Amino acid sequence: MNWELVMGLEVHAELSTKTKIFCSCTTGFGGPPNTHVCPICAGMPGTLPRLNRKVVEYAVMLGLTLDCTIAKNCKFDRKNYFYPDLPKAFQVSQLYAPICRDGHMEISIDGNKKSIGIRQIHMEEDAGKLVHGQVNTFIDYNRSCVPLLEIVTQPDFRSKSEVLAYLEQLRETLLYLGICDCKMQEGSLRADLNLSVRRLGDQMGTRTEMKNLNSFKAVGRAIEYEAERQIDILESGGKVVQETRRWDDDAGHSYGMRSKENAPDYRYFPEPDLLPIEIDDTWLSNIKNTIPELAAQKRQRYVRDYRISEDEASVLTIHKNISALFEQLADKSKEALESAHLISGSIMQLMNKAGILPEDLAVDVQKLAVLVTLVIEGKINRSAYKEIVEAVFTDNADPEAYIAEKGLLMVSDNDTIIQAAKAVLSLHTDAASDYRAGKDKVFGFLMGELMKKLGGTGNPAMAKETLKKLLEE
Repeated sequence: MNWELVMGLEVHAELSTKTKIFCSCTTGFGGPPNTHVCPICAGMPGTLPRLNRKVVEYAVMLGLTLDCTIAKNCKFDRKNYFYPDLPKAFQVSQLYAPICRDGHMEISIDGNKKSIGIRQIHMEEDAGKLVHGQVNTFIDYNRSCVPLLEIVTQPDFRSKSEVLAYLEQLRETLLYLGICDCKMQEGSLRADLNLSVRRLGDQMGTRTEMKNLNSFKAVGRAIEYEAERQIDILESGGKVVQETRRWDDDAGHSYGMRSKENAPDYRYFPEPDLLPIEIDDTWLSNIKNTIPELAAQKRQRYVRDYRISEDEASVLTIHKNISALFEQLADKSKEALESAHLISGSIMQLMNKAGILPEDLAVDVQKLAVLVTLVIEGKINRSAYKEIVEAVFTDNADPEAYIAEKGLLMVSDNDTIIQAAKAVLSLHTDAASDYRAGKDKVFGFLMGELMKKLGGTGNPAMAKETLKKLLEE
């Protein structure tokens, strides 16, 4: 019997504001436990929240980018429940009047496009963090009241590949907007998965919600596991229980946390300490004007203006830092194509070798620009170019000083090349005779010997021309 997956996502994105959503405490990651806390985010009696305007603007930016309808009037609600990491015993969120509704994101799977519906985007505050020890559980409220956007999709996903494509594109959008650093290892981007299975043509099945998905790899593994678990239950004549489950990525399986058969009453009611938010046309227009060029737009521009291939443009826009490096290097060197080749080739290889993430990339653009100019002008060859790029990347070496120290300036003196070629031919007379007898493949060997003779710094074009000329005399 054929089964179909039906999935929706709830993605929580921590916003990159300097301060929390309702107080002036820092949102910086880390720090000793309970040091980024004040009476407001600790939920002390008598304190009053004050809304961070930047949170609203970031929400509108994302909503406009995802083609949502922006609510001109929206408000906050209290979601009441008790949990140790929630100091006020309620969470300030948006249920009845979220800031963004009815958007969509278009994804592409193997060249086939699909629209994923965005049901809503709403603002809310994060909870604290429980730190479990062997005996005791400790609470760190540093994360309490950090601003979140929750992006809720329609149940439009039918495969793991669609979910992962959506998450990749959402992450890319958040990064290019500059509103979230998307560091899943630090909890700044978290996904909850709602999944059910049904036989093809049947009505919607009973869904479960999967928590604790803190990497794209974990999301993929959780989908495979939960789909198989539900199918096994149904094929054996059982019933899937509506529940919230927690994913254990180390163990490779999930376990039940709490039943959602009778969903708890959160007793939502309007937040009495915060006024409704009014977004007039002027404010909306000003926010719209701050939306930067996104990755897809950059890819189109790179292909159109710089004649870069689509594959290379995709590599250059894989992260905001990479595209920024490319544009700076292209501007300083005035050689966009060579800059693109350098970054998508050697720089990406060196990053992978060193285990450096795109968001942590730091390299001297001016030094790379000097190298691009030198190789384009024929003053260093490609072999030396690659070596010097690695020295700049790894040790921040001065390229011109490195070239002088290692003697890497390309030999373009005609007499020097002629003398070196004659020496090679006199040493390898058999190979020279074979070439003259029509064995063209031996030319590569002779060319390699000539470049060795020149210390790897010979001008390849001049060396090739000289060697051929001498062989044909």
